[in-house]
Amino acid sequence: MLGALQATLNCCSTAYPARPGDDSRGDSYDNALAETINGLYKAELIHRRAPWKTKEALELATLEWVAWFNHHRLLGSIGYIPPAEAEANYYRQLAGKNETEVST
Repeated sequence: MLGALQATLNCCSTAYPARPGDDSRGDSYDNALAETINGLYKAELIHRRAPWKTKEALELATLEWVAWFNHHRLLGSIGYIPPAEAEANYYRQLAGKNETEVST
């Protein structure tokens, strides 16, 4: 379950615009992002669908929530597109810049 949440944090951290502290780990910006995602997870999944009958049901629901959060949820701060699409756009743009630098 923690691995799925970490995957969400990894995707979101590349999709949001750069802020002070983005180049470091364990600072207040990193902690604020983790707390925000954790709060959303609890509010949108854990508390809304409790009580959970089994650990496996909770784990499956967590994986489904992470997939929805990364691939279907539209975020206004990144242009009303899913985080996974923003990340793909970023790497596509980065690859294009690298190709241009190599060819010149």
